[in-house]
Amino acid sequence: MQAATAPDYKILYEQSQLEMLQLKQQLQQLQKMIFGSKHERFVPTDTAHPQLSLGIPAESIATGTVVNTQKITYTKNTVVVEAQPLQHPGRMKLPESLRREQIIIEPTADTTGCKKMGEEITEVLEYQPGELYVKQYKRIKYAKPDNAGVLIGELPSRPIQKAMAGEGLLGQIVIDKYVDHLPLYRQMQRFERSGVKLSYSTLTDWVSDTCKLITPLFEALKTEVLQSNYLHADETPIKVIDKDKQGATHRGYYWVYQNSIDKIVFFDYQEGRGREGPTEILKTFTGYLQTDGYVAYDVFDKKDNITQIHCMAHARRMFNEAMDNDHSLAEHAMQEIQKLYAIERNCREQNLSFDEIKTIRQQQSVPILSSLGKWMKDEYIKAIPKSSIGKALGYSIERWKKLSLYTENGMLNIDNNPVENSIRPVALGRKNYLFAGSHEAAKRSGMLYSLLGTCKMHGIEPYGWLKDVLLRIADHPINKIEQLLPHRWTKSEL
Repeated sequence: MQAATAPDYKILYEQSQLEMLQLKQQLQQLQKMIFGSKHERFVPTDTAHPQLSLGIPAESIATGTVVNTQKITYTKNTVVVEAQPLQHPGRMKLPESLRREQIIIEPTADTTGCKKMGEEITEVLEYQPGELYVKQYKRIKYAKPDNAGVLIGELPSRPIQKAMAGEGLLGQIVIDKYVDHLPLYRQMQRFERSGVKLSYSTLTDWVSDTCKLITPLFEALKTEVLQSNYLHADETPIKVIDKDKQGATHRGYYWVYQNSIDKIVFFDYQEGRGREGPTEILKTFTGYLQTDGYVAYDVFDKKDNITQIHCMAHARRMFNEAMDNDHSLAEHAMQEIQKLYAIERNCREQNLSFDEIKTIRQQQSVPILSSLGKWMKDEYIKAIPKSSIGKALGYSIERWKKLSLYTENGMLNIDNNPVENSIRPVALGRKNYLFAGSHEAAKRSGMLYSLLGTCKMHGIEPYGWLKDVLLRIADHPINKIEQLLPHRWTKSEL
C-alpha cells in the first residue's frame, strides 16, 4: 500500500478543519434556536459610526479641536423639594360598543321633597361565561274552515337542516378551533361543564357541514385571489392522518397565495411539496409572484406572463445566522439591508402612493442595492463556500436580481412577510390540535383559514361575520355569493 504524500495530509487537514467549522456553526445555530432570541431585529455594534433610529447612518460625524481650557469651580447647594403626590391619569374609559347593564341605586334615606340634581356613574367591567341556550320555535297551528286543511307558521331556513345547532353555535365552534386554536375535544369538555354532552363525531360533522355550506364562498374567494396581478406565495406543513399509513401521519402542505394589496388570502391543501400544486393553481395567473426562492417555484421562470421576485427577509435571515461565523461581514450586510428597510418604513409612515414609492426607491434604494451587490461578489471570492457566511453570500448573489426587482414597481413588497403572517395561525393550530383527521379535513381547514384569514387582514370580527353568513347563505342568490366575502360583506339588519 502506497504511503500518503504530504499534499494528501494537507488536503485531509483542510477537510477536517472545514468539517469542524461546519459542526461548530450547526451547534451555534442549535443553541440559538433553543436559548437565543427569536426576533431578527439588527442592532449595530459599531459605536464609531452611530446610526439614526431608522437605521440610516448619520450624514456627518461631528469633530472639534480644543483651543483653550479653563478651570471651572462648582458650588454645591442643597435644595429641599417638597414631594408632590402623583396625579393618577384616571380609570381607563371602557368602549362604548360594550353592552351596558344599568343598575339604579336610590338613596336609602327618605327623598320626599328633594330635587334631583344629577347622578354619579361608576362603571365596572364584568364577564359571564359563554352561554348555551335553547332557541325554541313555537309554531301555532290553525284548522281551516270546513276541514280544508291546517295552517302553520313556516320555520326559517337553518344552516344545517335537521341539526340541533344554530348559526351562533356553529360559528363559535369554528372560531374557537381556527382562530383561538381550541381543539374540538376541549370544546366538548367545556360544553359538558355546561350540562350539554356532545360527541366528538357530532362536532366534526357540524364543522364538515358548515364547510360544505360555505364552499361556494370559498370558490369565489379563490377566483378573486388568482385574478390578482401580484401574489405572495409560501407553503407550510400539516400532519394528516392517512388510512394507508398505519402508526404514522402523512406530511401534507398548505400552499398559501396572498394578495397583499386587496388583503385577501387563499390556502390550497396539497398532499406533497412538489411543483405540481402551484403549477396547477397558477396556470392562468399573470403578474408578479413573490416567493422565498424555493426550487418548486423555479418552473415559473420559464413563463413569459409571470415575473418572479424574491424575499429580502430570507436573505437577511441568513446573514443573521452567520453573525457567529464572520461577525464583521455579516454585520455590514445587515446594516445595509437595514437601510433598505428604513426606506420602506418611511414610505409607509408617509402613506405614499405607488408612484411616489417607486421614485423614492429609485433614488435611495437602488444605489444601496448596487453597492451591496458588488460588495457581496467581492467578499464571496474570499469566503469558504460551505461556511455560514459563504452560504449567505452565495444565496443572495444567486438571487440578487430578483431580490432587487421590488424597486421597479411601487406596489411590490421588499419581502414575503405578508404571506408569512397569514400562515402563523396554522403554526399555532399545529401545536394545539396536532394533525388533521384526513386529507378531506385538511382541505376543509384550508377553506376556513382562507376566509378567516381574510377577515383578520380587514380587521373584521370573525364570529360576527361567520354567524351572519351562516344565517343568510342558504337563501342567498348563488350569482351574488361574492357579496358575502369578508371584504365585501355588509351585516344584515335581521
